[in-house]
Amino acid sequence: MDVKFVEMALLYDFYGSVLTLRQQEIIDLYYMKDYSLAEIGELLGISRQAVHDNLKRAKKQLYGMEDSLGLVKRFHRDRKEWSVVLDRIAGVIDALEAEGGKEKLMAELREIMEFITQATGG
Repeated sequence: MDVKFVEMALLYDFYGSVLTLRQQEIIDLYYMKDYSLAEIGELLGISRQAVHDNLKRAKKQLYGMEDSLGLVKRFHRDRKEWSVVLDRIAGVIDALEAEGGKEKLMAELREIMEFITQATGG
């Protein structure tokens, strides 16, 4: 999937609720369902140019929200930080397994890893 589509999907997930229903529908059709501008226009009964204009306004709004709040940037940063934590926990488990003991501690660390993995969608 194109990086721009992934980026727009994230922006939409975080800030889509600030868009009008029409803008939400157009973003969904264009980015998530891969409709062309002409197909969207036909489906919604508006011109291709109107679809383009709505799409442009919606994107500007989404990027403006990101510039103001930075939630997507924070999301990426947090995922990287959690990834480092998971790697460190995996290293501890590997070291404990090599020593052949500490079963309760290893089980606890595995549970923590599973929790973090689920919490971050990884």
